[in-house]
Amino acid sequence: MITADVKLILKKQQYEIVGNHTRVKTCHWTKSDLREEGGCYKSKFYGINSHQCVQMTPTFTCNNACVFCWRDLRYHTEPAMKDGIDAPDLIVEGTIEAQRKLLSGFGGNEKTSHEKFERAMKPQHVAISLDGEPTLYPRLTELIKEYKKKNFSTFVVSNGLLPERIEKLLEEPPTQLYISVDAPNEELFNIIDRPIINNAWHGLVKTLSLLPRLRESMRTVLRFTLIKGLNMAYPEQWAEIIKLSKPMFVEVKAYMWVGYSRERLEQKNMPTHEEVKEFAREITNYADYKLIDEHEPSRVVLLMKEDFEGRVMRFD
Repeated sequence: MITADVKLILKKQQYEIVGNHTRVKTCHWTKSDLREEGGCYKSKFYGINSHQCVQMTPTFTCNNACVFCWRDLRYHTEPAMKDGIDAPDLIVEGTIEAQRKLLSGFGGNEKTSHEKFERAMKPQHVAISLDGEPTLYPRLTELIKEYKKKNFSTFVVSNGLLPERIEKLLEEPPTQLYISVDAPNEELFNIIDRPIINNAWHGLVKTLSLLPRLRESMRTVLRFTLIKGLNMAYPEQWAEIIKLSKPMFVEVKAYMWVGYSRERLEQKNMPTHEEVKEFAREITNYADYKLIDEHEPSRVVLLMKEDFEGRVMRFD
């Protein structure tokens, strides 16, 4: 449950709260796309319409306390959700209405594309990744199903610590499953991700070993978050993670010095785009993947075995 004081903080941070534990926040790139200033890297890499994307989370709870997390970990870190679990259909309706409310002011903005604004009122993508660990929401597969009923693409981002929850996604596969990997070995993982559950690294490794099978039902992605001075080392170990999981895509992305992470890290820990690209190339020296694409404003590059026409999905 979100307490009254936390609700006040979230409102100041321009979140919309849905029910007991869901929240929505308009992505910077959604706003940028509405103003015809460019979409996010998911638009460039995969064809997502940024102006039609809902950024949400069905839980504010996470079983990691990552050093680079931009959230306030004081009310964010728990091993599981507690009472008051909301129904998936109510969450879906609530998040769509919250998105419309958050974007309503753009309708009168002279910089807004009116055509895109009309489409934005009918969102068709959902990024289940805003805050917290989505697999802690016990009805995640039902939530995906409810979004699918409205013809949404569903992008789920998980830390992969609960392999049994990841495997359960086979019952209702999302369009694309991201597993966030922030360290190439257990020692660095414990320093960077700071899990609050036992055997977390082993859970992540088990999830990675599941990905080749999951890839038959959903698009699979590894997201490597690079922190200068912490984990930009051991490229051969990063490559072993790729070899184990055999993902369709690998996103190598810079840590961004924003939010509460500024209390734990320094600006110098944020690598440049060129540094990200160079380290990604080092990884490809040890894995049969190559650099396919990049999005410099987000400091991210895309690795794949081979580019293919279906990479960029079309939703128009």
